[in-house]
Amino acid sequence: MTTHAHTAERLTADDWSGGTFPYHIGHKKLGMWLFIVSDALTFSALLIGYSYVRVSSDQWATPFAFSPSILFSTSMTLCLLASSFTMVMAVAASARRDRRKARRWIGATMLGGLTFLALHIYEWLHLIEEGLRPFGLAQGSAFAKEWTERWPQASPLFGATFFAITGLHMFHVLTGVIYLGYIALRIRRKTHEDVEISGLYWHFVDLVWMFVFPLIYLLSVDFHPAVH
Repeated sequence: MTTHAHTAERLTADDWSGGTFPYHIGHKKLGMWLFIVSDALTFSALLIGYSYVRVSSDQWATPFAFSPSILFSTSMTLCLLASSFTMVMAVAASARRDRRKARRWIGATMLGGLTFLALHIYEWLHLIEEGLRPFGLAQGSAFAKEWTERWPQASPLFGATFFAITGLHMFHVLTGVIYLGYIALRIRRKTHEDVEISGLYWHFVDLVWMFVFPLIYLLSVDFHPAVH
């Protein structure tokens, strides 16, 4: 058999498995990359829209005090960063075919994601209790009074952009936790590629937060809190 025939045979056999050819990729991994690209465009559109609304507004509220708001959101960020590390360890264990350790590391990743969700929901409930709403402010609340006194010309879209962007990200984190749980439960029937693909999704979710955190939180720090 000629060299050309050998190459053609290998191309056919490895068409969807990656093989040794530099531009071949499994169909499942390709599907995940296409999803990540499309979802990245969605978050990009939301963050660009948020930035436009903020820049074009006469005044933008900065209601997050460094302590405790920013410190609290930083702890949420550290949970996600830690979960990225545990996901790397899960993929590494899967590459060594150590499925028991891979499942444990995936479990640790899920724990980091659930902790992030719990802290985020707590933050949401606190802000809602203080008077912040997706489409305005609760009349008569202390938050509404302070808002009127300190940022009288501020855009009312702060709550809408905050809840929309962070809410969509929370949904992705929840979806990721469920996805990882499915992989962990069926890890003995899954291939290393399946674990690697779940890792791609999880790292994407973490990367999105690295843009949301500075744009939504750090740029809204109140450096001159009101004295009560």
